[in-house]
Amino acid sequence: MYPELTRPLLVLLAVAVAALITVGAVRPFLRRLALRQVSRRPLEAVLVIAGSLLGTAIIVGSFAVGDTIDDSVRTTAFRTLGPVDEEVYSDDLARGEEAARRLAALRADPDVDGLLTVAVDKAAVSRGEGVARIAEPQALVFEADFAAAATFGGRGPEGPDGSHLSGATPPPGAAVVNADLADSLGLSPGDTVTAYLYGRPTTLRVERVVPAQGLAALGFSNVNRNLFVAPGTLAAAAARADADATPSTITLVSNRGGVESGSALTDAVEEKIRAALGELTTSGAQVTTPKKDALASAEDVAAQLGSLFLFIGSFSIIAGVLLLVNVFVMLTDERRGQLGMLRAMGMRRRRLVSAFLLEGSVYGIVAAALGVAAGIGVGWAVVLVAAQIFAAFQDTGNALELSFAITPTSLFNGFAAGFLIAFATIAATSARVSRLNIIAAIRDLPDGAGRKPRRSLLIGSTLLAALCTAAAVPAVASSEGVTTYLFPALAVLFAVPLARRLAGTRVVATAASALVLAWGLLANVARPEVYDNGSTATYVVLGVMVTGAAVVLLSVNQDVVLRPLRLLTARAGEAGLAARLAVTYPTSRKFRTGATLLMYSLIIFTLVIITEMGAIIGAGTDRAVVEASAGYAIRADVAASTPISDPQRTLRSGDLAAQITEVTPLTIGRGTSDDPTGRSDTPLPVVLIGLPATAATRHPLALDTWLPSLGADETAAWRGIVADSRYVVLDPFFNTTAGPGTDQVKPGATITLTNPATGRAEKKIIAAKVKNALPYYSFPAQPPAYPVFAGADTVRSIYGDGARDTSLLIRAAPGVSDEQLAATMQGRFLANGLIANRIERDVRRNFAANVSFFRLMQGYLALGLLVGIIGLGVVMVRAVRERRRTIGILRALGVRSRTVTAAFLGESAFVAVEGIVLGTGLSLLTSWLMYANSPAFGGIDVAFPIAWATIGPTVGATLVASLLASAGPARRAAAILPAVAVRVAD
Repeated sequence: MYPELTRPLLVLLAVAVAALITVGAVRPFLRRLALRQVSRRPLEAVLVIAGSLLGTAIIVGSFAVGDTIDDSVRTTAFRTLGPVDEEVYSDDLARGEEAARRLAALRADPDVDGLLTVAVDKAAVSRGEGVARIAEPQALVFEADFAAAATFGGRGPEGPDGSHLSGATPPPGAAVVNADLADSLGLSPGDTVTAYLYGRPTTLRVERVVPAQGLAALGFSNVNRNLFVAPGTLAAAAARADADATPSTITLVSNRGGVESGSALTDAVEEKIRAALGELTTSGAQVTTPKKDALASAEDVAAQLGSLFLFIGSFSIIAGVLLLVNVFVMLTDERRGQLGMLRAMGMRRRRLVSAFLLEGSVYGIVAAALGVAAGIGVGWAVVLVAAQIFAAFQDTGNALELSFAITPTSLFNGFAAGFLIAFATIAATSARVSRLNIIAAIRDLPDGAGRKPRRSLLIGSTLLAALCTAAAVPAVASSEGVTTYLFPALAVLFAVPLARRLAGTRVVATAASALVLAWGLLANVARPEVYDNGSTATYVVLGVMVTGAAVVLLSVNQDVVLRPLRLLTARAGEAGLAARLAVTYPTSRKFRTGATLLMYSLIIFTLVIITEMGAIIGAGTDRAVVEASAGYAIRADVAASTPISDPQRTLRSGDLAAQITEVTPLTIGRGTSDDPTGRSDTPLPVVLIGLPATAATRHPLALDTWLPSLGADETAAWRGIVADSRYVVLDPFFNTTAGPGTDQVKPGATITLTNPATGRAEKKIIAAKVKNALPYYSFPAQPPAYPVFAGADTVRSIYGDGARDTSLLIRAAPGVSDEQLAATMQGRFLANGLIANRIERDVRRNFAANVSFFRLMQGYLALGLLVGIIGLGVVMVRAVRERRRTIGILRALGVRSRTVTAAFLGESAFVAVEGIVLGTGLSLLTSWLMYANSPAFGGIDVAFPIAWATIGPTVGATLVASLLASAGPARRAAAILPAVAVRVAD
């Protein structure tokens, strides 16, 4: 992923490596000093590397998810299209033949490898009789010249037969089936199938089964179940049935080059196709570029999912950065005397920084290399779970098949990014800690705590505070997500040096952190639109800002927090001593304790928010069913060539009369639209769903918002919408990637709908938005499209003959099973290609899959908890080393080893509990404020749920893991011999 980042990352990596090599070669003393420090503490080096490699692993894992999606979509496109790059679609034979005649001149074009015209229509195909009958309600039936198909597209580098449709053309009465249809019906050569061509059964013998590749898998879906018959079969069947419909005609165009490389010429060839067709492009010949569109979709979807997982993982990456900062601050504390002596002997500050950089880069390089390997495993695990979730969204066998893939570009980018993040962190930390006071370091005195800031820092920070304040005004006024949070917080931060001239450090830190925390929690109350842009950066800034401010507020006021524990810490005896030791050391080391607290609280904060989002979605399932179904049990779809005559009467007669109380036909038109949000210039696929006036007012779909002029209630609004051809209604997810409420257009905006068969475009007013359109996201054997609702007459006025009454909404009688009714209807109307979709089941399945996706993200984020736990382990290991003499003295004075163990375990529990409680509390408060004030949740009308069943085990497991990580250092501390510990030597 992100090949555009490879070059800058390569340059930065080369600069960093060159600097390290130069320092190591020119200053061998620094090299020896750095390597000696690494080798002296192998256990601690392993812990640091283990914590640091997770950041690289998360980056590589995110890239692997994007690569997998991109590769899977591309593979599906190449499998279902083969050498086909462009298609010219006509909805009747005569127009299709004329289009093919005009396109014939392109055979001599050097950019075109081949042309092939096929006829196609939908039909039900079945095998067996009675209860043993199995059927595919809407298979695609093709007529094609197999000899021409075998040479279509030439013989490119992808193989000798890119079309995969070779051999003899089936004779009359016979058929060739692809592997997907054969698997669906259990077919083998010699079997007999029944194809319901235009409603009439036609018996066909299966000649052979061909792979579901190239032309043999051609269609509109990820999985197309195709049957190929002799030329003339479809036209003859339509004539015998006296059907109004005729087969559609598609002229397939293959560009010069192979299956993959040919798409590069799509723009040029498309222009030539349109020139050859002339006026036919506006009178029924529709030109499409399916492969180019599929590849563009692959890039977009891959980038979205990859960035989503990178966003989730960014909190773990930040935790890894904090771990490195903490490690090098502790290294400085441990070596203060040594560093002070080196500085006193004339070592310059930049040499000190170089030594730290060399040491840290050893950790960074090893961690990045191991992180790449771990990231491949993380990505594979995520893809494995995601494949099951994708399949749960759609149980018709048409889900995208994910196959793990990762590119060398992603591996390099992940390695480089992981190492450079570590390098930059170490450089910044080393530069800061190198500014130690030489005398204070040698004498092991506090390093000038409470000193007033330098004048240059004071002037610079004051100017920056003024700039951020000025920038914050327009940002907050416009509710820009990132800057609304960031600029006010930065203004407060930069004002701290000036405030320290007027008050003490504790007062200033308390006031500043309280202000930042309050703004982070309450900004969306004042500006509810702050989440409308859907940017993941907004949530990253919010999480870091809120947890960081809370940690600072807690760290400088630990004495207030610990007051309730005075009864425990003031107790006489070893229990009281252990309690005092457990809290004294963390509170005296504010920076390292604060960094560890921030690691814990940041990850817990994000983990709990994701848990709450999943809980809110789960809690809204029942209401979503009501809103999406409007009381209907089934949406039935029939083939356009075999509609049900008078469906209201037909479906409510005979034994069905007692099972069905209402039938509502939907008029369907497919085309494109512009993007009313203004984010994209690419035409968007839409399916316009026309509602009859009676159904729209008797059982209206739930509306979220609508134009005030349409009335005070939903019924009045729908009455005005279906009666006025100017109006349409949008789905709440229309062209969004982050859910409802993000970059949403408001009622009153306009959208331009285009009929691709005629090129006619009409501008419509967006009158309202429905609350839930889940039942209308997919239609059988059709590409995905955004649902748009209008009156039935409005749809017919735009699409003319292209608008068909191919969908029906069915209201079941009380007590009737929707599952049994769906099975009955599909069997009864097999000849019409009827597919029954159970609305409640589909909505619940979709919600369950969404909840599963949130759980996947929780698992991905849980890697960050490992960073925090490892960080706590590193802190405890260092604490044992730093307090070696103190422990020895305590043991010499008679303190038992179990008291020392209890003190260290209590210390780690103290830090972990504070981080867990802080992160959980902030997360619940933040998610409640978001839920109560953000328009993203405006359509969810349930009480705010708290998922204690998930949160409780999560935080409990985190606490237990933290104690286990500290158990080893605690035992080592208890095992220290007093006589050895009090010696000066290490």
